[in-house]
Amino acid sequence: MPTAKTPEKNIAQNRRARRDYHVLQRFEAGVALQGTEVKSLREGKINLKDSYAEVEAGEMFLVGAHISRYEHGNIYNHDPERRRKLLMHKREILRLGAQTAQKGLTLVPLRVYFKRGAVKVEIGLCRGKHAVDKRDAIRERDIQREAERSLRDAR
Repeated sequence: MPTAKTPEKNIAQNRRARRDYHVLQRFEAGVALQGTEVKSLREGKINLKDSYAEVEAGEMFLVGAHISRYEHGNIYNHDPERRRKLLMHKREILRLGAQTAQKGLTLVPLRVYFKRGAVKVEIGLCRGKHAVDKRDAIRERDIQREAERSLRDAR
């Protein structure tokens, strides 16, 4: 009996990362969270703006991601701006750490989602875009949109 692909429920996407960076590779990482953080994520209260991942002493951390406090939490509520440990294989973390040591490469969270009940983060190994690259991307998108519009009108 074939198994159906498990659905992934998107929590948040980092659209700004796609605009400001060339994504070279994508990786999936788990996140070590506290209970109130998971409850807040189920409500979709996360902001990935200006967040990044860093490798430090053989471990990877998500820095700058803002997960709002859980409204019904009590004294055990979490700090919204705390660093969160990302869970990946040690070999992958060390390889990504070596690649980010290169000039111009950084680790950027692209999206956060639930997969089989666990919170996952899609991390992108990225290189920053220059203003010229951004203009080229806008120009290509406009050309593509115009071509689609003319095909739709021709029908």
